[in-house]
Amino acid sequence: MRSAVILVGGEARRANGQEKYFFRYQGRTFIERLVDTLRGLVDEIILVARDPEQCRRFDHLKGVRCITDIRQGIGPIGGLHAGTLAAQGDLLFVSACDMPCIDAGVVSYLFSAIGEHQAAIPSWNTDLLEPLMAVYRRETILEYLKTHESYSLRSMIRSIDTLYVPVDDLRQFDPELRSFTNINKLEDLEQINGDNAAL
Repeated sequence: MRSAVILVGGEARRANGQEKYFFRYQGRTFIERLVDTLRGLVDEIILVARDPEQCRRFDHLKGVRCITDIRQGIGPIGGLHAGTLAAQGDLLFVSACDMPCIDAGVVSYLFSAIGEHQAAIPSWNTDLLEPLMAVYRRETILEYLKTHESYSLRSMIRSIDTLYVPVDDLRQFDPELRSFTNINKLEDLEQINGDNAAL
């Protein structure tokens, strides 16, 4: 069984306090685009929000379960912890909510590439990794989080059996690697919408 865990609980400080998952691209919100992409690839989709009030903002999304952080205020690894506990799949695709262009072929490839490894992480080089667009083994994350001392995803990745997937291997599905488009600011949103309008 495969699960998807989408982290939506950020404070949106870099987006003028606006909720990035409701930004619109090509006529749909970021979260709608991401959920639609993942529906045919996984058996369940879990959103991890910071509190019940935030969860209620996603009531309109059908077939999606929203849960809240258990460990508050520790960043992405807190969302990963809650999402992993809630997930039923052996393999988890983990994503941030501000990546509206994720390609289904890329996600499928990561699920296939993991093999016997504990994680499959896209890698630009030895230092630049994409831990929030990656596939993990549920059992591995749960075991790690029992004893971890660091809140760094990088520390976790370095301490487990990780397959680093060169991003160039993903160009067969996503030639321009738009899957890794990350929208942190309103200026970023205006740019990708402008680029799309020019196509």
